[in-house]
Amino acid sequence: MVFAPGEKPGSEPEEAKLQTTSRQIVQNAILRAVQQVSRESQSRRRDARAGDTTRGSLRPGAGESTKKQEK
Repeated sequence: MVFAPGEKPGSEPEEAKLQTTSRQIVQNAILRAVQQVSRESQSRRRDARAGDTTRGSLRPGAGESTKKQEK
């Protein structure tokens, strides 16, 4: 194995530890990002459903077809 200047023989276990730790950090960051996106998506769906039920008949155009038919 060829070592870079200043690199000591036997530092391979240290390199493996660094790679493992780096991999864990990246996996944790990805997991947190996915969880956050999931929470935000669920929140938007809840807000949309709540908005639909509270606005119900107040939506523009709601009931217009029946009004035109009555005339």
